[in-house]
Amino acid sequence: MAATRKPNMAAEKVKMPEQEPDVRNKNFKEVALGYTKEMAIEEATRCLNCKKPFCVDGCPVNVPIPRFIAEVVEGNFEEAYKIITEENALPAICGRVCPQESQCEGKCIRGRKSEPVGIGRLERFVADYHREHGQVIKPEIVRNGKKVAVVGSGPSGITCAGELAKRGYEVTVFEALHKTGGVLSYGIPEFRLPKALVQQEIDTVADLGVDFQTNVVVGQSITIDELQEEGYEAIFVGSGAGLPRFQGIPGENLNGVYSANEFLTRVNLMKAYMFPDRPTPIKITETVCVVGAGNVAMDAARTAKRLGAKNVYIVYRRSREEAPARAEEVHHAEEEGIIFKFLNNPIAINGEDGWVKSITVQEMTLGEPDASGRRRPIPVEGSTWDIETGTFIVAIGQSPNPLIRNTTPGLDTQRWGGIIVDEETMESSRPGVYAGGDAVTGAATVILAMGAGKAAAKAIDEKLGGK
Repeated sequence: MAATRKPNMAAEKVKMPEQEPDVRNKNFKEVALGYTKEMAIEEATRCLNCKKPFCVDGCPVNVPIPRFIAEVVEGNFEEAYKIITEENALPAICGRVCPQESQCEGKCIRGRKSEPVGIGRLERFVADYHREHGQVIKPEIVRNGKKVAVVGSGPSGITCAGELAKRGYEVTVFEALHKTGGVLSYGIPEFRLPKALVQQEIDTVADLGVDFQTNVVVGQSITIDELQEEGYEAIFVGSGAGLPRFQGIPGENLNGVYSANEFLTRVNLMKAYMFPDRPTPIKITETVCVVGAGNVAMDAARTAKRLGAKNVYIVYRRSREEAPARAEEVHHAEEEGIIFKFLNNPIAINGEDGWVKSITVQEMTLGEPDASGRRRPIPVEGSTWDIETGTFIVAIGQSPNPLIRNTTPGLDTQRWGGIIVDEETMESSRPGVYAGGDAVTGAATVILAMGAGKAAAKAIDEKLGGK
């Protein structure tokens, strides 16, 4: 087995093939092209097969990482897939969008003196190989006659639904939009996460017997109370964080101002990039400004560049070191020509005839750390300047939609809207109602949402006595 082989002590990961920056910033094809079999095996041999695998501790869904990598070393890619999917139902997605550098790879022993093992790249390879070459084997499921409802078909919802379906539950997923997948479908651009791949992963869950019902807005079309009256013995709320935050500065109501949520939904789900052949318009001017520096801001800026903007600015009030986006996303954005204006903060949006004409930006400096642990941005007196632009995208965070909490008596929430749950069982203050993902934490990562969905499924099964 791989454990008896001498590890490959190369300091760097096997390089990931990618589209050239000046080519990819004009198309929506995937940026990273994926490993070949030979590349995957070479990277897998960098794993030390540690007796105490800290990488597993760093994974929110506890994938047995050394076990699957050992199979990759031997070329047993289908066996590697089986091992991954013991714990992770969405490996092709996680291999692409998980922040491995702060999770599994962040704990890798190799990372202390060199680059960590490319765990995410290997997970992606194994999932893609299975999708192209593997056999689909449907598990034999014995139904237990118990009904569970899942609100939202994003990563936490589909994980919870899949886990419960395997345990024999009759699961119905209620999705507010016309397309399943949640943020995986409407929020993450095609060049980072192909939508056909998302659909294939969801189809795998549907094959377990999960019923997906779209265009159902829980809290409006039907309430939590009514779902319980219809015989659902448990309800999992994985409705995400789709309510955008704005800065509250003058001019935010002008035409040409978008929340990043609306902008990306129009492009990803409503195909605004095909306007006027499709009926959903989106305004892309020669210069586009995006405020914020998280992954969503990177997605919005890189999307605007692909839609034809000549100059795309990311304006962020802190420094590069404080930017919450993955380092890989910042690097890709810079390669593609995105212009970063760190230590700057928009303070006004200026209009003409009802449309954005320019933004006024305040220069900032950093003071003492605030509650987030990051240094607090402080305005530099008398230092402002303007950027001429016709499109302004706000990407400074999102919070849960208040619809469910406003229509569900007895459901305790945080002041900012997150549902309060027991950290172990994910059960809320409302008996029989569980929650997880961004509806609880606010905007976070796909894998953390999946971990919450798994934990809730386990707790629901234990409470309802399923086998």
